[in-house]
Amino acid sequence: MEKSIEGIIEIGAKPIVERRATATGILHLSTSSKDAIIGKNINKGDVIEASTIAAIQAVKETPRIIPHCHPIPLEGCKVKWAWEDLALRCTVTVSAHYKTGIEMEALTGVSAGLLCAFDMVKSLEKDEDGQYHKTRISDIVVLSKFKGDSSV
Repeated sequence: MEKSIEGIIEIGAKPIVERRATATGILHLSTSSKDAIIGKNINKGDVIEASTIAAIQAVKETPRIIPHCHPIPLEGCKVKWAWEDLALRCTVTVSAHYKTGIEMEALTGVSAGLLCAFDMVKSLEKDEDGQYHKTRISDIVVLSKFKGDSSV
């Protein structure tokens, strides 16, 4: 049996248009982690600052992480953080003028931002057995994507 797998999808003939994508996700934490993040009392440093850098780096490195993604000349990346009770929400918006969508970049940014935050507070999140039964990342979704008009 012969099997053919597409590598990178051909986009050469597609027009360059404005594109934006926004993704979000949540890191569920303990009260002690939330207090330590807000009070900037984490041994590894400022969680929001470091996690913002991780999100931006991940957006830029998406084609190296996700094999079928095209390298995109990014024009903007915004990372926002908000508390929802004990949950830390990360929202990433990415923009570019290019031939293909950028929702994977936004999703990758959110994922890396939340993973960095988790890593920085994991010592506070462990239970007595060294497990993370209550800590979790959830609800990673694309909130919106925009594709400009190619006829303009």
